[in-house]
Parts: sequence; C-alpha cells; structure tokens
Amino acid sequence: MTSGLDVRGITHRYGKKTALNDIGFSLDKGTFCALLGPNGAGKSTLFSILTRLFVPDAGEVMIAGHSLAREPGKALARIGVVFQQPTLDLDLTVRRNLKYFAALHGLAGKDADRRIETSLEQVNMAERAGEKVRALNGGHRRRMEIARALLHDPVVLLLDEPTVGLDAETRNSITGHVHNLASEQGLTVLWATHLVDEVRANDQLVVLHEGRIQADGSAAEIAGDTPLQARFLEMTGGGE
Repeated sequence: MTSGLDVRGITHRYGKKTALNDIGFSLDKGTFCALLGPNGAGKSTLFSILTRLFVPDAGEVMIAGHSLAREPGKALARIGVVFQQPTLDLDLTVRRNLKYFAALHGLAGKDADRRIETSLEQVNMAERAGEKVRALNGGHRRRMEIARALLHDPVVLLLDEPTVGLDAETRNSITGHVHNLASEQGLTVLWATHLVDEVRANDQLVVLHEGRIQADGSAAEIAGDTPLQARFLEMTGGGE
C-alpha cells in the first residue's frame, strides 16, 4: 500500500531535556492510527514537528512521499491539521470562516464554494453553514475545524487531542466520524489522545511515553488478553 506518513528516527531536545528519542512509525493510506500517551509524553512536540513548527534535531518525516525537510511546501500541502486549541473566529459564520481559510490556500470562487460544501457535508455540518460559530456547541465547532482541515483535499489528517473538553457522547460521535473518513475516503489519520476509549481494536496504535515509543501495532495485538486500559497503564507506569 501507499504510505501516507513515515516518521523516521525523530529526536528532539529542549536544552538538556530529550522530548522525543528516536521516534519512528509508518502509516499506510486509509489507516487510522491512535497516538496514545499520557500528558507530557511528547505528543504535542511530535505534532509541532509534523507541521514544521519545530525542526527536529535528528530524523526525517515523509508525507505522501515528500520529505518535510527537503520539500516542505509539497509535504505541508498534503496534510490537514486540527490542533488542540480552537482557532476559529467566533463572530463569523461557519461559511465565512471556511472562505477565509480557503483563501489562505489560494482557493476562490466556485472552486472554493464547492470545496466548502463538500467539506461540510463530510462532517454533517452543511445545514449549519449560515450560523455564527459563537452559536455552535463544542462538538459542532470541532466538526467545523475538521471540515476546515479537509478543504484542500489532504491525504494525511493530523488531530492533536481533538476531543478535549467534550462530553462522552460528543467525543464518541467525532471519533467515529473520523474513523469513517479513514475507512471510507482513504485518509491517513494520526489521532493523538490520552483516552483509551477513543481507540478501536483494529486501529493502528502507537504508545508514546517519556519521548519513546513503547508499542506499535494493532490495538488488539498490543492489548492481547488484557484490557487495553490495563496494558496502557503497565507501559506508562500509571498502574504503579
């Protein structure tokens, strides 16, 4: 299969502190991968590197066959990102927010309108297009941010703790929807979380703890005969 995302030997330090130590994994097209780790594991640092906010001390990232270091423009054009902190203009409508973001990608006119409608339909938000963002609940705002991340037809979707602050029902709905984007539309998804209940048995799972990968494989294989929550606590010292 065509690899959507390759992370090879990434190491990053803050002064004397090593935040990431020789991180590597590969995601094929259409894969939903949960990057599972406790707070402080290095998930957000890795996302900063994948989006080129940080340049790692060592290692390489390949996105849809493009090197993030050697071809940053081509690589970044193939990713959509939902950051942990919301970045929406609350006083604009859903559609106006998306039009603004489309313009940042050089999209305008009928092409931008078509992409906006398609993205909103992908996240079941088409009927809310004329509402101001301020009127939306947390779940609908998150769906809108996902729609925004899909506007430019990325092949890799990165989501950094996208359900923080949402209730269990809304978290489950959004998690399920993004799983469908991977399985039905072939998006490569990297979903960072510290919540085990957001991981499905057939997901690829990368467990990150103290800047090192503790496990990489299917969630079912990693859990084995033990509940995933218990296995996760074993690997991260949370059960001590």
